Amino acid sequence: MNFYVSFGTVLLLLAITAPTALAFGFGGAMAARSRFLPLSWLGKAYIAIVRGVPDIAFFLFFVIALDQAFEYIRHQVKCPDWPDAIRQGNDFVVCSEAKLPLGNAAQWVHETYGFVLAVLTFSIVFGAFAANVLYGGMRAVPQGQLETAEAYGMSRRQTFWRILVPQMWVYALPGLGNLWMVLTKATPLLFLLGVEDIVYWARELGGIKGERFTAYPHGDWRMWYFLVLLVFYLGLTRVSEIVLDGLMRKLTHGQATSGGEAQRKVAA
Repeated sequence: MNFYVSFGTVLLLLAITAPTALAFGFGGAMAARSRFLPLSWLGKAYIAIVRGVPDIAFFLFFVIALDQAFEYIRHQVKCPDWPDAIRQGNDFVVCSEAKLPLGNAAQWVHETYGFVLAVLTFSIVFGAFAANVLYGGMRAVPQGQLETAEAYGMSRRQTFWRILVPQMWVYALPGLGNLWMVLTKATPLLFLLGVEDIVYWARELGGIKGERFTAYPHGDWRMWYFLVLLVFYLGLTRVSEIVLDGLMRKLTHGQATSGGEAQRKVAA
């Protein structure tokens, strides 16, 4: 049953991470194109730093750093009179009240906390890639349209929300679609973050000697379990392609783009 439930874990990760990463990306793109230089530098630095670090290194490092940051803040609030140093060589020691989650917490609390950290890490990483795609989409909108909107008396804010944002999706969607495909393929990294996902259970149930099911010996069935994962990811990819094609047809309808021109000729 845990193997079956783990498929829901992957789908839940995608359902939460995709909009969260898109929100990070939109914020990063807005910051990068800001006229306020410090904010622009911050947005461009976020995009450059996260995109420049290998994903697996970022995942393995950032989860630990984020967990320690949360515990450090809680330690300063809950144990202000703590006499010992927090950083003791390679050890990170905080008071028991500051631990996340608490040592006596239920198992589902530990699993939920690990999943939340995983979602946040995925969102920050893929948010940087989304920010780069959205930033490029914003720059691809013809400048003449923005100037025309301003000439008609629209403020900079109105031009951004009514002209730039609605049209940038046409240019950004292909890149965002590719990013979604990469995100689906990156979900097995949950296994590295300690979350019991489909890769964990495929290895656990299919291996000759599992850590939990030693009372039920069997041959090496990992090939069959991973074949199920192959079918699952290929099916998810196909469904994603259908949805993305539908979105592209809807967004390019009536637009002065190659997709919109193709629809016009078909209709004619």
